Amino acid sequence: MLTRLSIRNIVLIEALDLDFAGGLGVLTGETGAGKSILLDALGLVLGNRADAGLVRANEEAASVTASFEFSALPGELAAMLAEAAVDIETGEPLLIRRQLRADGGSKAFLNDAPVSVALLRTLAPLLVELHGQHDDRGLVNPRGHRALLDRYARSDVPGVEAAWRTWRLAEDRLAVVRGRVAQAAADQDLLLGYLAELNALAPEPGEEAELAGARAAMQKGERLSGDLAELQHLWAGSDSALASLRAAARRLDRIAAEHPLLAEALAALDRAVIEASEAEDKLARAAEVLSHDPLTLDRIETRLFELRAVARKHACAVDDLPDRMLAMRSQLDAIESGAADIAALEASAHEAQLDYQARAEALSMQRFEAAQRLDIAVAGELAPLKLDAARFRTAVLRLPDDRWGPGGIDAIEFLISTNPGAEFAPLGKIASGGELSRFILALKVALAEQGGAATVIFDEIDRGVGGAVASAIGERLARLADGGQLLAVTHSPQVAARGDRHYLIEKTSEGVVTRTSVHLLDDRGRQEEIARMLSGAVITAEARAQADRLLERV
Repeated sequence: MLTRLSIRNIVLIEALDLDFAGGLGVLTGETGAGKSILLDALGLVLGNRADAGLVRANEEAASVTASFEFSALPGELAAMLAEAAVDIETGEPLLIRRQLRADGGSKAFLNDAPVSVALLRTLAPLLVELHGQHDDRGLVNPRGHRALLDRYARSDVPGVEAAWRTWRLAEDRLAVVRGRVAQAAADQDLLLGYLAELNALAPEPGEEAELAGARAAMQKGERLSGDLAELQHLWAGSDSALASLRAAARRLDRIAAEHPLLAEALAALDRAVIEASEAEDKLARAAEVLSHDPLTLDRIETRLFELRAVARKHACAVDDLPDRMLAMRSQLDAIESGAADIAALEASAHEAQLDYQARAEALSMQRFEAAQRLDIAVAGELAPLKLDAARFRTAVLRLPDDRWGPGGIDAIEFLISTNPGAEFAPLGKIASGGELSRFILALKVALAEQGGAATVIFDEIDRGVGGAVASAIGERLARLADGGQLLAVTHSPQVAARGDRHYLIEKTSEGVVTRTSVHLLDDRGRQEEIARMLSGAVITAEARAQADRLLERV
């Protein structure tokens, strides 16, 4: 709930620190004292448009800070704060500060962390519910009517939401498979042609590197063929160097035993023969590897060209062609198996749809029954509020199929008829300012205990009424404030007497300087203010006595 409001340099308010508590708080004062300034200041921290005209004359800037405290942070509010990365510890107040410059610029802060004004507007409905003469939010806005009725009915909305998500997921999966199969079917002839070409080519992993290596070796062999032929000639034949070495080794072998040096010479010559033989073998192998066959080279180059041309067609590497073949076979297989897959997914989606519809129909029935109970409850509140000629109806309207959603298949709107025989119409389009506020009060009473903002404010709900109607309004405001926090700006002494705390708004002038101030009244101050509300400018003894009777009565 709202526990403190600090205002600096807003219109006629120079500096004001106002503490609030639970229960019913009433704000009174003469017309023009500045009650609307308080609401404008509060509206700033709730994200209303920054108006430079709110900055006090001759001041450069203004600010408003509101403190909210909770016994337990509401789940929806906690989720929004977490999403906005605003940290708040258990038991810690939520501080909202808005700074406004005279040039119209503004800044917003949550617990001293800068945030967007849009975030304040998002949080506002969870913090303060404001009902005034020109209210176009809260209970008047039909966008919130379905949630209000569901809380009143204690409906199984989460179950419907879960069924909706399951149905939509099943439909999304079905759409993906249908699209995939349709695309594959459209490309079937092209796929068959590609696959036939690849099957005929039969590419293998690593084949490009192997062919490129073989081609490079042949091209090198062509360049070295003359040298290799000449070297082979030097090592081949009976007059080659190797043949001469072998002949010398045989002759030396016959005489090596005659002297140690001859034996050493033979050993050295044997080593030379062995090394020369190895060289001969390597030359032979090199000649074989680097052999140049024009036909083979042409075949290799043709194969490389074909592989690379097909790879370019499919925008992939040559080594990826086997995988492309597998992918194409899978696409073609999908065409054949797609019908069975689609049938299974259609059955699953249909089952999910039936489950959602069954839950949504049950929810719709819950809403219809709750709407009838709510209509009766609101009707019971209208006569005491001088709305006995009016009628209230909760419209539960079936949505077209394309507008079904996680919230079900219904649109909910609160309608009224203010005169006998008149057509029902939305709240904000039929009721006058005073009627609208009393309708909202009747609806709030009927919806009591069904949640809403932590703080509720009624702005001049009693305008144009008095006597028994004002007493009825005061009694209902007190009932709504029990266990929560309700603030009421009022001109009615009957309503003011019901307050747990009474704030007096006054405007004073010193020369050309005018200020608005707010004071929390004690018992004596309450008697005087209620007496003033009863009698006007001159407070009489009779007015004080009547004020005492009003205060004693509550």
